Amino acid sequence: MRLPAEKVAGREAFCARAAAVRERGKRVVFSNGCFDILHAGHVRYLARARAMGDALFVGVNTDRSVRGLKGPSRPLVGEAERAEVLAALESVECVTLFDEPTPLELILACRPDVLVKGGDYTRETIVGADAVEGWGGKVVAVALEPGLSTSSLVERILSGDAGERR
Repeated sequence: MRLPAEKVAGREAFCARAAAVRERGKRVVFSNGCFDILHAGHVRYLARARAMGDALFVGVNTDRSVRGLKGPSRPLVGEAERAEVLAALESVECVTLFDEPTPLELILACRPDVLVKGGDYTRETIVGADAVEGWGGKVVAVALEPGLSTSSLVERILSGDAGERR
C-alpha cells in the first residue's frame, strides 16, 4: 500500500500516471472538487466513481480556487491537508491540486476515459463533458447522499446541532 503522500502529485506526474494506466489497457476515471471537510458522502461518491473504471484520479481545488467559488470564509481545511486525506482513501489512485476556476485544463491534460461529478450537476453543466465524449469517453453524474454535504455540515455546526444528521 502506498502512503497518502506518495499518491499526491504535481500536474505533470498526475497526468503521466493516468497515461500509464491507460497504456496498460485500463480505464482512467477522473473527478474533481473542493472536498472541504471530507465526509461520508464524499467517501461513498468516490467509491462509486472508482467502480466505473480501474483507477480514480482526483483534482482538488486549491485554497485560492475554493475562495473564488465559495467565498472568503472557505475552505475550512487547507489544500495540502484536503489532498492528503483524499489520497488516504483506498478508492483514490492519485490526487493533484488545480488553481483554475474549473478543472478543464486538467481534464484536457489527463484525458480520462470516464468523467464523474455529483448528481447536483447535469451533463450540460459538467465542465469537460464535451471534450471527454469527443475522445470517446463517458460522462456520469452520480446521485448524492441526501443531507451529506460540507455546506449542510457547516450549517449544523454553526447552529449547535453537530450530532447525527436528521
